[in-house]
Amino acid sequence: MSDRIFALAVIVVALGYILSATTIQTGFMPDPVGPKLFPYMIGGAAIIAAITILIRPDEEPDWPGAATFGRIALAVVVLVGYAYALKPLGFLIPTAIAAGLLSYQIRPDAWRAALTGLGLSIGLFVIFRFGLGLGLFGFPRSWGIF
Repeated sequence: MSDRIFALAVIVVALGYILSATTIQTGFMPDPVGPKLFPYMIGGAAIIAAITILIRPDEEPDWPGAATFGRIALAVVVLVGYAYALKPLGFLIPTAIAAGLLSYQIRPDAWRAALTGLGLSIGLFVIFRFGLGLGLFGFPRSWGIF
């Protein structure tokens, strides 16, 4: 039953995707293929895959318990908060907190989670800022550091 519900949801989303592709404007010198073909192909492939799932669904899975869904919800909240905290707090502080919290969910050892968050924060900052040349701010701009 869950596969069929998922397949119907995919069909609805794919039809919406195809419908939204009809509003794409073409230039004054249109390409023979046009910019609408790729979204049509993606939507069509999604519909074909969903129909396949409708015809041949898998057996009903064993769903995880409420605690697992709670951990997933907490991870989503942490990641959304991380996205909002990046601009005002810089890269290092939010990354250390988010990585530490997510690491703690994987293995509940506070000391290791804190070290993992700190290490990931510093390591990723060095890679992104100096290795890839991205214009990241390590700390809030008002601090005047990095």
